[in-house]
Formats: sequence, C-alpha cells, structure tokens
Amino acid sequence: MYFDVYVCLTVRQEYLLSRNTQDVYLAIVMRNITCKTSNKEEDKISKIVDRVLKQVFGKEATHLIYKHLESHYSLKQDEITEKIDVFAKGLEEFLNSGAAVIERKILQDIYSSYGLLRRLELERTQEQHDFVGQIMLLRQRA
Repeated sequence: MYFDVYVCLTVRQEYLLSRNTQDVYLAIVMRNITCKTSNKEEDKISKIVDRVLKQVFGKEATHLIYKHLESHYSLKQDEITEKIDVFAKGLEEFLNSGAAVIERKILQDIYSSYGLLRRLELERTQEQHDFVGQIMLLRQRA
C-alpha cells in the first residue's frame, strides 16, 4: 500500500516538473524496479526472522515478542528489517542475554539462504560487525 502511494505521488510530482512524459515513465519504472528489489530482500529477511523466532519459541511466544515490540517500540512485524536496530534493542530488552543467541541464529539462517560465495563474503565480515551492522550491510549489498 505504501509503495502504491509513493509511486502515485512520484508520478504527480515528476509530471508537473517534466513535460517529457517518456522521462517520467522511465523514472517511474526505475524506481519501481529498485523498490521491488529492496522489498524482496526485506521480505526475505523478515521471513527468516519470523521463522527463527517460531522455531525457537513457538507461535505463542513469538506473538508475545511481536506484541512487546509493538507496544514498547511501536515496531510492527513488517517493519523489522527496515528498523533492525529497534528490533535488536527490543529483543535484547525482552530476552536479556538470550537475544545474542537468537541474533546469531538469525544471521546463520540469512547466510545459509544465500549462495556459497555470498555466504562466505558475509561471514568474513561477521567479526567486524554486530547483528544490526550485519543486517544493514546485507541490505546495502543486496
């Protein structure tokens, strides 16, 4: 829904700024491709986070974690990837030292979901960054 509104507003702004409709169309297509690619990566990460939480805690406890994040941090489940720092902070508050284990499991599953070369590249930088840094690095390189 947000994407549709963004494209609609973009169309209006660029149409007003440009008389060349081909330029407007090209700009819209390029933004559409970029948004779909980043949304695809964010969806993939979000699904992995959800899967790991459900594997470790089960559906009910995972639902409680999501409720905690939403009530204390105004973080909805579909915003986790784009606000990974807020997610990590909320998870650490909720699980204390147990959050580090969950974060490592999430990163392992993310690494294994990519090809071998990509996985090795990401693992090489693992020592240099924390959980949040790894996810942000992954989103930038995707």
